[in-house]
Amino acid sequence: MSLGLTQLLDALYSVTTIPIIPFNDGKIDYAGHSKNIDYLMTNNYLDEDRKRVIAIAGTSLIHHISESNQLRLMDKTGELMENDGVLMSGVVPNPIKQAGQLIEAQSELNRPPDVYLLMPLTGVSNPDGIYEEYMQFAENYGTKCDARFIYYFRQKRDLEVIIRLLNDSPHFIGVKIGTDVDDVQPIVEGVGDNGIVMWGIGDRCTQPAQLGTKGHTSGIAVAYVRASDEINNAQRKGDFDTSARIEADISSLEDIRFMNDRVYNYSAVVETMILGGFDDIEAGTGGPFNPRVPPEIRKQLKSITQELIPYH
Repeated sequence: MSLGLTQLLDALYSVTTIPIIPFNDGKIDYAGHSKNIDYLMTNNYLDEDRKRVIAIAGTSLIHHISESNQLRLMDKTGELMENDGVLMSGVVPNPIKQAGQLIEAQSELNRPPDVYLLMPLTGVSNPDGIYEEYMQFAENYGTKCDARFIYYFRQKRDLEVIIRLLNDSPHFIGVKIGTDVDDVQPIVEGVGDNGIVMWGIGDRCTQPAQLGTKGHTSGIAVAYVRASDEINNAQRKGDFDTSARIEADISSLEDIRFMNDRVYNYSAVVETMILGGFDDIEAGTGGPFNPRVPPEIRKQLKSITQELIPYH
């Protein structure tokens, strides 16, 4: 049974964990993925008995896997989560018809996603076209598949269009900010009560939360889920001092992940999982276009990992 809109929005005011997909010899390790999902579901430190939110999205490397493999991943993830968590599916909208077909297929799964995250569009586009296409897209699949959408905001020029989408479409229920802190206040004010505004650039999220974001995404949670959960617990209570303290603890890892336009977003997480020697999660051996980090980065991660182990 799908969550009501009010329930879903409150559930999304959380940490959205985005586990890396483990690969071995270039192939998805489905058993390893199941292990990571089980770890996230079993180790839930969110207060007030809140449900875990899991997204299979960009940090998971969905851009580098086929539709059939993505469908299989979502099916397996939903099967493991059942109704004990909130499931988010990242969808690449290129081409838009193919994205719609994937949503149709996922909506027919035994445990379909609760919400779809529309990833950044690639190629040539303009704001008017984005508004027109996504309004039509959301109306079509929102009606046909009962789909609800969150927009991943990555281009500043589209700010006004994204606000219009959330105000005009009942199927767009939120936006994930992936630009910078300067865009938080205008989006929060523009969206108002017409959707949730989430932070989408990792666990360094205290300042955005003080400006009005509700919840954040975390690509390190499969390794250090306690840190991500406790940051969100603190922010929901308005305890930004605690949030900032934990954020400072994980900041060195985030610095490496997001350096040089997110060059180690995936691979730094894999490396710290390996260096931690954790036997309850699976890192794999590196993914497509994302091999293991170079020696100098590994050396930095080795000392960082030892400091973060208590958050695992």
